[in-house]
Amino acid sequence: MKPRWKGKDSEAKAFADPMSKIVLQLQSSLIQSETCGLLSSCSVLVEVDAELADLLNRACFGRPRITAEKDKKWFQLDMEEAFYLCFSLKCLKVVGEDGCIKSNEELWEYLKSKKAVFPVSYKAYSHLRHKNWVLRSGLQYGVDFVAYRHHPALVHSEYAVLALSEGDNDLNGRLRVWSDVHCTVRLCGSVAKTLLIVIVNNNSQGAISTSCLEHYTVEERTITRWNPEQSREDRAVLQNQTK
Repeated sequence: MKPRWKGKDSEAKAFADPMSKIVLQLQSSLIQSETCGLLSSCSVLVEVDAELADLLNRACFGRPRITAEKDKKWFQLDMEEAFYLCFSLKCLKVVGEDGCIKSNEELWEYLKSKKAVFPVSYKAYSHLRHKNWVLRSGLQYGVDFVAYRHHPALVHSEYAVLALSEGDNDLNGRLRVWSDVHCTVRLCGSVAKTLLIVIVNNNSQGAISTSCLEHYTVEERTITRWNPEQSREDRAVLQNQTK
């Protein structure tokens, strides 16, 4: 499936301002400003100025949160987004409810306690983010993420992403039978997306600490519906071959 750009100049704009460059700008800005986020249940809140809000929006991290405080702007980061900025990009610090900055290991334990499959979902998220895919929540499509080639304002999402752990049926809970696969693929097709399965294998390392992540391996699989009309051989070609 080819990218579906929104407008004639969208592809050119994306090419002129690659996502990798925007993320580097965001990383630099967060480091220089020594930005801290506030841990709030299953998300992280970041107070931002106009410049940082623009970078977060362009890099597609978090969403602006409307509050009664007119003089303050806040962005709300999902669990995977916040940990990616903390652990992978090392440009954000997170303050817990006790007012103390959490270490990566403390934040890792906290996020695991809130979401049992966090190690798998984070590995899948970071794997695709490192490839400069933009990931947003896929809740409305019944998947973990939707993946964009660039900013959602420029292009439609191409993939509906499911993050599954290799051989751990208790955690997966999805695509156990063919009817699940068929329903998911059909739904993805109806919204012009390809189902991308990201299979994470922990290689018996568990998820005791963040150091386990470097031993995880990732396999990507795309699943699409078989269309008999597209797969049927051209009759005209067959007739010419028999002459």
